[in-house]
Amino acid sequence: MNPIRYERRHYTTGPTAIERLDRLSEVLGGPTISIKRDDLLGLTAGGNKTRKLEYLAADAIKQGADTLITCGAVQSNHCRLTLSAAVREGLACQLVLTEPETGYNPQAGGNHLLFHLLGAEKIEVIASDGDMLAAMEELAQALKKEGRKPYLIPVGGSNEVGSIGYMACAEEIEQQAWETGTPFDYVVTATGSGGTQAGLIAGFMARQSNTKVIGVNVSRDRASQEAKVLELVQSTAEAVGLRGEILPAAVRCEDKNVGPGYAIPTEEMVEAVQLVARTEGILLDPVYTGKAMAGLIGMIREGQFTKEDHVLFLHTGGSPALYTAPQLFLSGEK
Repeated sequence: MNPIRYERRHYTTGPTAIERLDRLSEVLGGPTISIKRDDLLGLTAGGNKTRKLEYLAADAIKQGADTLITCGAVQSNHCRLTLSAAVREGLACQLVLTEPETGYNPQAGGNHLLFHLLGAEKIEVIASDGDMLAAMEELAQALKKEGRKPYLIPVGGSNEVGSIGYMACAEEIEQQAWETGTPFDYVVTATGSGGTQAGLIAGFMARQSNTKVIGVNVSRDRASQEAKVLELVQSTAEAVGLRGEILPAAVRCEDKNVGPGYAIPTEEMVEAVQLVARTEGILLDPVYTGKAMAGLIGMIREGQFTKEDHVLFLHTGGSPALYTAPQLFLSGEK
């Protein structure tokens, strides 16, 4: 038995809900749309990184770590949740953040506020094009000189260990589909660092499921993202002992909704966030789920799904970012 899939911390009680989005489905006139509420996962304010951290934190504890080190943007959901996991486990946490093009504001709200509220031991800000891995290694070396034991977690928690969290999610979706008698033809998710999409693909393959996973890119072109995800699917499958060749055709990423770049708003994203809020009362975020939903809406309008299809949208969380850009949604309102 390969023990890696069983070495896990538990930050969420039970599976996250799957809800039918009947009003949104009606407005779009496309397939039946449901949403999986991974925004309601455990740890501070929830989000998809919680599933990855259940395995990453378990690995850190197994290795005797006393400090988690990770990296991301100034409003990183991953950094927020890694810090929250560290607090839960009684570990210290240090963060490497990249400075946005607009400049670093030490008084910024959103996730940045939560970094301070949750008590990050150290926050190091580097240039937007800086080497985050090198910066994390430098922090780790400094801690080792003090006799401490750091554990480095890559951006997004997206490595073989973290991706297992979304293999488990694929199994959870399959179980929920069986219980309701409604299998899903497609799962649509935001894809950035790649671990969520890779884990889902590997998980559905492990279950011999016919469900297809579509990633909506938030930062890269299609070819680059598909290559990145495929490599992670292959390494994750190898880590857990999943047999069988994984072909490039298993990975599909759409790049029409990236816009000018990562975390840069688009009109389609604003429309998607407003539409879901006003039809279903569910909040999406402007960086990940807003663009992913814009991608799904675009695919529906292009006729890429049939009326008989059942599409599951994975809500990966991130709502704190909404409150950093109110101007996007207040413009023109009376």
